Amino acid sequence: MKGIVLAGGNGSRLYPITQAVSKQLLPVYDKPMVYYPLSVLMLAGIRDILIISSPPDLPNFRKLLGDGSHLGLSFSYAEQPAPNGLAEAILIGADFIGDDPVALVLGDNIFYGQGFSRRLQEEVTTVTGCTLFGYPVNDPGRYGVGELDDAGRLVSIEEKPERPRSNKAITGLYFYDNSVVDIARSLEPSRRGELEITDVNRTYLELGTARLVDLGRGFAWLDTGTHDSLLDAAQFVQVLEHRTGVRIACIEEIALRMGFIDADQCLELGRGLATSGYGDYVMSIARQFAVSG
Repeated sequence: MKGIVLAGGNGSRLYPITQAVSKQLLPVYDKPMVYYPLSVLMLAGIRDILIISSPPDLPNFRKLLGDGSHLGLSFSYAEQPAPNGLAEAILIGADFIGDDPVALVLGDNIFYGQGFSRRLQEEVTTVTGCTLFGYPVNDPGRYGVGELDDAGRLVSIEEKPERPRSNKAITGLYFYDNSVVDIARSLEPSRRGELEITDVNRTYLELGTARLVDLGRGFAWLDTGTHDSLLDAAQFVQVLEHRTGVRIACIEEIALRMGFIDADQCLELGRGLATSGYGDYVMSIARQFAVSG
């Protein structure tokens, strides 16, 4: 499976901060926002990843992430000149996707929960059609909403409904089989001139091949699109990391534990960041891993 991180958009809800820098390059506590969705793809075992962003911001993503080889990954980059809808990422990445299935993750979403990596890897190996990830929220009218029947089957998808049929928000993580490219090409733009991801998901639903995985209790999903939610996310990460001693979305540690790099490579990455607490953490993990084998 290929992976796409959509890190475009103008981040207008975070103005004036994002008038000068991409939202996905802003810090969420101790690391850039883009590390969080990138870590999701890595935890799923995906190593071939396309980063999509606006032309002015792409050089900064390249500077931050490089070609991915230091993490045992392969990063490609593509431009989204204007924010023309989430589904446009599929068209922009069509050549990159080729004949493979694809995971699309939004660059401002944070996921955290025990067993998440195992669940992701299971879904990667079994995806047929479209797999969406639902999360219970108090204000479902702000999101795309998925409704399940008594047997757990997905029966409807609504975009920001006035009267939601459920409290299951559809998160910014989507697994698709390869037919998503043809589906995206067949879409008509919305009244706003955008290609809507909800229309992609509804097409799969009509074909009977869409399912919703309920992330449920004990899990956290955060959207960092506003000043308050960005601060909430940073505080969430800070508290968890201080209490547990484990850094969330540390891509160097994930690369090591997933077997993408070895302990010596991880140690060198930590040394390159050695003047920060983050770099000290990466080096300590590498040393622990080398001893434990």
